[in-house]
Amino acid sequence: MALETLENLKRAVVEYDTEAAASWARKIVEEKVDPIKALDALTETIKQVGDRFGRGELWLPDLVGAADAMQAAMPIIEEELKRTGAKRETLGTVVAGTVFGDIHSIGKSMVCTLLIAGGFEVHDLGVNIKAEEFLEAMEKYQADILAMSALLTTTAAEQKKVIDTLKEKGIREKVKVMVGGGAITAKFAESIGADGYDPTAPGAVELARRLVGK
Repeated sequence: MALETLENLKRAVVEYDTEAAASWARKIVEEKVDPIKALDALTETIKQVGDRFGRGELWLPDLVGAADAMQAAMPIIEEELKRTGAKRETLGTVVAGTVFGDIHSIGKSMVCTLLIAGGFEVHDLGVNIKAEEFLEAMEKYQADILAMSALLTTTAAEQKKVIDTLKEKGIREKVKVMVGGGAITAKFAESIGADGYDPTAPGAVELARRLVGK
């Protein structure tokens, strides 16, 4: 029964069915299936989608659809992890978000999805995130990496503001900062003191691995 439920959860992600993904996640909780196995099933499935995307077999809407389905199931599984006290090995913890003044989310969501598939614990704060909110989340989740996105040239400077705030608080050295988005270049990332930049979502995962030494 547990195996069948897990397979149905994986199928819901592959079919981009958010309602079914949430429904099967709740079924997993009802059947007392190990939440670690459920999380592994989600990770395995989204990794397969990400790999196919990287090979050019799937397109951006496919990756976004699968990511949306996974995100519909994740809160339910994560709540069960907390309730049972189960722990999953991860490469590190990432706090991510689109900076204040910017409401673009597709690129950031894609990176977060692939980071999860790559073995990271990811806390996606969403869009229009102020420096103080990034700092609060970093402290709350004990982040190893702060990942910031900015699509607009007018909001790119917010990334510098966040880094400057980290310096002012004396915690810049406690976290690696990676930046990305349509408005960002490697030269800009270096100029604001970020630890890394990559223009692609798969590349961002490799960058995160390097930043944590994995």
